[in-house]
Amino acid sequence: MKLIFGRGPSLPIRLTLAVLASLALMVADSRYQSFTDIKLYLNSLVSPLQYMANSPRLLLDSASTQLMSRQALLNQTERMKRELFLLQDDLLRLRHLEQENQRLRELLGSPVRRDARRMVAEIMAVDTDPFSHQVVIDKGSLQGVFEGQPVLNEQGVVGQVISVGKTTSRVLLITDASHGIPVRVARNDIRAIASGSGRLDRLVLDNITRNTDIREGDVLLSSGLAGRFPEGYPVGRVTHVGYEEGQPFADIRVTPFAALDRVRYLLLLWPEPRITEPEAEPLTEDKP
Repeated sequence: MKLIFGRGPSLPIRLTLAVLASLALMVADSRYQSFTDIKLYLNSLVSPLQYMANSPRLLLDSASTQLMSRQALLNQTERMKRELFLLQDDLLRLRHLEQENQRLRELLGSPVRRDARRMVAEIMAVDTDPFSHQVVIDKGSLQGVFEGQPVLNEQGVVGQVISVGKTTSRVLLITDASHGIPVRVARNDIRAIASGSGRLDRLVLDNITRNTDIREGDVLLSSGLAGRFPEGYPVGRVTHVGYEEGQPFADIRVTPFAALDRVRYLLLLWPEPRITEPEAEPLTEDKP
């Protein structure tokens, strides 16, 4: 039985022929550009396959880039949130310090005579007894504080020192029911005693007859009588003047200038130094 196709050359011969043909085609293409059109046509046919083969890599790269960008944005957003929180905390502290600085500036700029000694004190505690208006400050005898020392803030008179320790002192507020301060009306210099009413927002004027010229809106200043409070410091404003039938005295209420329920810093005053005049020398008669 004969085979339809005869047996061809051996495998080494075919490999040699293929190599020689490849070399010949390479030389012909490199020297004579014989296959330029064919390569262009083949590239056009193969390019869709190349795009299809490259698509998974492009998709993976795009997805990876998007994930990295999203994660980077999340990390950046989280970092900015933390920084914003810290900045807000700093802003709150700065606002508090600004307000505190403003209060201290107003306190030191209060109408105190320039040659008088003064000292800023801070309230440490407030008396919990509702019938007693007293506070404890952080200055005592080591700083020269003394009993009866006048105390005020940037708004007006606050009270006076009633007891002194080494490093702390107790201040009686002007609204305490046991406290009284000599005052005068700025408009007409009428003198009176402003007593505490037991309420932090009210003083009363005692023993003022009905025909006394005191009106709502009048400003009361310390009169300097009794030598406890210096003269001319704001105390309060008259907010009510009333008369009741059968009563010999008027009902006069005063609102303190100092907001005693919100006060924190106080100013301690010392008496002004007195200038003593030199004693005059006794006159002597000249002897002849």
